[in-house]
Amino acid sequence: MNIHDWQQTILFFVVLLLLVRPLGGYMARVYQGERTLLSVLLAPCENLFYRISGVDKDEEMDWQHYAGAMLLFNLLGFLVLLALLLLQHLLPLNPRGMTPFSWPLAINTAISFTTNTNWQNYSGESAVGYFTQMAGFTVQNFVSAATGMAIVIALIRGFTRRRTALVGNFWVDLTRGVLYILLPISLIAALILVSQGVIQNLRPYQTLPLVEALKYDKARVDAAGSPHLDAQGQPITDEIVVSEVTIPMGPVASQEAIKELGTNGGGFFNANSAHPFENPTPLSHLLEILLILVIPGSLTYTFGKMVGNTRQGWALLAVMLLLLLTAFGVLHWAETGDNPQLTELGIVGGNMEGKEVRFGLAGTSLFEVAATSCGAVAAMHDSLTPIGGLVPLALILLGEIVFGGVGSGLYTMLAFAVIAVFVSGLMIGRTPEYLGKKIEVREMWMSIITILTAGAMVLILSGIAMITPAAVASMANPGPHGLSEVLYAFASMANNNGSAFAGLNANTNFYNLLGALAMLIGRFAPAVAILAMAGSLAGKKYVPPSLGTLPTDKAPFAVWLLLVILIVGALTFFPALALGPVAEHLTMLGGH
Repeated sequence: MNIHDWQQTILFFVVLLLLVRPLGGYMARVYQGERTLLSVLLAPCENLFYRISGVDKDEEMDWQHYAGAMLLFNLLGFLVLLALLLLQHLLPLNPRGMTPFSWPLAINTAISFTTNTNWQNYSGESAVGYFTQMAGFTVQNFVSAATGMAIVIALIRGFTRRRTALVGNFWVDLTRGVLYILLPISLIAALILVSQGVIQNLRPYQTLPLVEALKYDKARVDAAGSPHLDAQGQPITDEIVVSEVTIPMGPVASQEAIKELGTNGGGFFNANSAHPFENPTPLSHLLEILLILVIPGSLTYTFGKMVGNTRQGWALLAVMLLLLLTAFGVLHWAETGDNPQLTELGIVGGNMEGKEVRFGLAGTSLFEVAATSCGAVAAMHDSLTPIGGLVPLALILLGEIVFGGVGSGLYTMLAFAVIAVFVSGLMIGRTPEYLGKKIEVREMWMSIITILTAGAMVLILSGIAMITPAAVASMANPGPHGLSEVLYAFASMANNNGSAFAGLNANTNFYNLLGALAMLIGRFAPAVAILAMAGSLAGKKYVPPSLGTLPTDKAPFAVWLLLVILIVGALTFFPALALGPVAEHLTMLGGH
């Protein structure tokens, strides 16, 4: 990296770390019902909502009722979004006359946005009207993010409470997450993005003449897509002249802000954050990366604050940061290295294929490792080197913990921490304890479900795809790279990520329906398991620390937690990664 890349990267992490404590403390006060700077303005709105909806904010729920309310709310959100997608041709604010989605694509998309995944098997600017974008996708970006935050707050209460079955009120946690946290930050972020050139309007698409007409030859094809051939067996082509271009418009900045802040990632445009209308300048680029990481990072301080020991939160944040910085270094090294095949052609100086020159290799690498918390991308993953593509894939497969989705990243990290504590307890022959609560069989089972559910879905569904002719036919590339495309697709969907490796035609009934299944199970099985663990922990008594208690707020435990994460990831996914990106890297080095 040059001096400017170093300055930009260091400045970014300084700003991120400076925001962790104030935002984390603010969120702790919000979820504990304490007064904040925004209470004067927002408390009347909050109370009005409770009166209209009949919610008693002082009435708490046990984990079963909390989980039931969460599932019911998300079911209703899914049905509303599904209806919008199937009926969008009848809705207002549809200047391009977008047609309804097919039912498999509608199901996949509705589940995608409901689960905070935002996997997209369509091109936003050519398939979705403004009303559907705003009333459907943007709304789900808020509430799906708030759902993940509510779940981790319930788990934190499980650690702090003693001998009770109550873990909070889902409706209150959901409302406060949206009203006090997501809406204010999104409003400020959207205004900054508009100032940088991100568009925000309801205008029709603009058709403008080109300065110079573009001409190209297009092959004639029949109804089956096969080319027409002349008497000599050559394809018959027609000359196409393009003299104008259509520029898409729309309410982009408002969706872009919550897309990044809520770690949703669903792009208004198909190119996502590589599109100049979504991400026009280096400043908007860094702001969007900051939005992706700031809430997941700050929630670690929220956790420490609520359990009464902020060092616990700093220890978890240190593990996340170490993994992120390592991934950034490996990805940047891979993309700045030379490809032996290109070197033979005289092309040296790094792999800029599929990247925006205005962000450079360092800025793009930082965005891609940060965006493994969500589906936003600023580069074409299909164009990454094999090791470069391995990095975001591996971060997703580890369980979305670096930094992960809002809420879901932290509760998955806490599940890893529970397993780390349990294993260490077995090693020293002592009942394991974490934050004053004994870790027993129930907590272990819930942690295992949380960590391994998505991984099992990835391996099972990828295996099914590899033996299904229709699924294999969707692969644009054979061999290891094609396997990486499929593996990445199911990893992204099962782990609520939403980014795509590209090169895979996933808009088929097979991928739409199996992907929807992966997103449903990958999101809600761990969520319910975490709430069950919260209820179990809340019912336990507090065990004071003793000489045999493992300190979980110090560096040795952070290192041990890191090792547990890497060991679990390696044991689960190394064979698949060896057949995909690792095999492709060795093939590249061999000159093939």
